[in-house]
Parts: sequence; structure tokens; C-alpha cells
Amino acid sequence: MEMAKQSPILASFLHTTILNRVRFEDALSYRLAQKLGSDALTPLNLREVFDQALTQSKEIGQSARADIVAVYNRDPACKMFAQPFLYFKGYHALQSYRIAHWLWETDEEPMALFLQNRISEVFGVDIHPAAQIGKGVMFDHATGIVIGETAVVEDDVSMLHEVTLGGTGKEDGDRHPKVRRGVLLSVGAKVLGNIEIGECSRVAAGSVVLHDVPARKTVAGVPARIVGDAKCNESPSHDMDHAWPDNAADSD
Repeated sequence: MEMAKQSPILASFLHTTILNRVRFEDALSYRLAQKLGSDALTPLNLREVFDQALTQSKEIGQSARADIVAVYNRDPACKMFAQPFLYFKGYHALQSYRIAHWLWETDEEPMALFLQNRISEVFGVDIHPAAQIGKGVMFDHATGIVIGETAVVEDDVSMLHEVTLGGTGKEDGDRHPKVRRGVLLSVGAKVLGNIEIGECSRVAAGSVVLHDVPARKTVAGVPARIVGDAKCNESPSHDMDHAWPDNAADSD
């Protein structure tokens, strides 16, 4: 492995974490357990839980692979596939959530909530295990991301640090946003309530979104309003273009 050749001092770490593992899932279980282990539950204890989840749910491993590809393709700081796997806490938080979600869906709610708490403590990312998140998703930097219980994030979404998908009060039931395919949520975007962010749309940095956003539109401001189209080759989440349209100041 090239990384081991470049930094011999890391060779033991790289061999233990990746090179000595038979399957991708084995390496993922080991890495997450090492990050999330504590006095309450040791890495060895957590690996038993993680191995069970990754063995029984093929979808977790498939999504984890798609997420690595998303980071590699979208983040200019990512030079090789091993980087997010080893070092990017947004990737670690997302994969840990996937295991917590599996636990929640299999009636292991206490363990799912324990894992949610550890993810928040270690990575600074708070995702309720009941939330639904698709594959090919990138959390860039990730610090401060909050995703509520009834939120839905579809495939190929990108979000940056301090994004909130939250409620608007103490209401019950379905109360969190639905973020459709290909959306880009920029730094510090707050999306509140049971509203829909249409596919391939963009939410500008620091915006507060309180109403539905149509597909392929850019919204910005507090409260957010439409400032132009999301003109992208594939989808905003892939292009990662955070600039406002040139005519934004003239938009109603």
C-alpha cells in the first residue's frame, strides 16, 4: 500500500486497519469500533455489534462503498479512496449512523440510542437513528450536522458542516425535512419542518428554509427565497458549486 511506503511509521496502523482484513466490511467494523469504543463499551464489544449488522444487512456495506465514491468524486481534498475510510469523520459518522439505523429497525432501540450518543460525542454529528439516509451521500467536514427523527435524505446528497434538518417546535409525528436526490446543502443551512427540498436544488450557506423548495432551484437568505436556478451538469451535490447565480440580486 502506497500510504505505508510513504509513511513507514503508519505501517502497523494501516496493516491492522485495512491490509490484514479479508473484507471491506471487516475493516469498516474494526475502524468504527476503534473510534467509538469507550469504558462503557470497549472496541471489542462494539465490533460484535457492528459485525452482526454488516453481516445481516448487505445494504450497509453497499451504501458505505457508494459513500466513499461520493467523497472521492466530490471532495478535492480527497486524493485516494483510503482517506475517507481512515480519516474523514463525516464518513465515519455516516457509517456509524447506518449501523444505528439497522439497530433501530431491528428493535434494538436502546443500543441504537447509545450509539447515537457516542457518534455525537466523538464526531460532533447528531443523527437520530430513525432518520432515513440514502447512499452516495457526503458529509463534508460534518461538524455540527443535526438530522432529526423523521427526516429523509435521498441518494446523492451533499451537505457541509453545521447543517440542520430539524423541526419547528414540539409537534409530534412527521415533522422533519425531506431532502430529495442530488441536493446540495451548504455550510450552516437550516431546514426546518416537514417540508420538501426538491431534487437537484441548492440551499446557500447560512440560509433558513421554512417552506418547500422546487426542484432545480437555488434558495438563499433568512428566511430563504428562490434566487435562481440550480444550473449544474449533473446535480448540485456532484458539482459542489456554492456560488449564487449572477442574477440573484435581481430575483424576486
